[in-house]
Amino acid sequence: MSKNSRLLPALGALMVACCVSIPAVATADAACQPMFDAATKIFAVPTHSYTAETLPGGKSRNAEAIYANNAIYILYNGKWIRSKATPQDMLKQEQENIRDAKTSCRHVRDESVNGELAALYMAHADNDGVKSDAQTWISKSRGLPLKTEEDIDTGDGDKKHMSIRYDYSNVRPPAGVQ
Repeated sequence: MSKNSRLLPALGALMVACCVSIPAVATADAACQPMFDAATKIFAVPTHSYTAETLPGGKSRNAEAIYANNAIYILYNGKWIRSKATPQDMLKQEQENIRDAKTSCRHVRDESVNGELAALYMAHADNDGVKSDAQTWISKSRGLPLKTEEDIDTGDGDKKHMSIRYDYSNVRPPAGVQ
């Protein structure tokens, strides 16, 4: 098995985490617009995401991704690698999700996340039988997602939970990665 084919499951999971972390947003639902705006902003600003997944059978997996300098870097097996996918590729995928999913959203309340005022939104999305329910906290001052808690049901008995935290301070590409 080649190195690239061994990386595909992990890279795929990270890419899904980035695109699914804020459920695809149906533009017809005005309550979803702040989530759509936040979901697309992460591809335009330096972002470091930390994802913890709980998989079927209670297994867990942690992942990190950095969006900086028009590139995506992924921490895989303790080593940073540069993804062949670009932030523009991810934005295009997110826009396809937006177009294809049936999503409903609602603002729940405003609350503080790590000392920053955030709007908490709940969303339910259905995209070709994959259902997700998410809570996403969006910074009131910056319009960027701060964290997401999401449950995903693929419809074939596989369910998982994802917790994602986003950091925007002092984000740089990992040292030594080309």
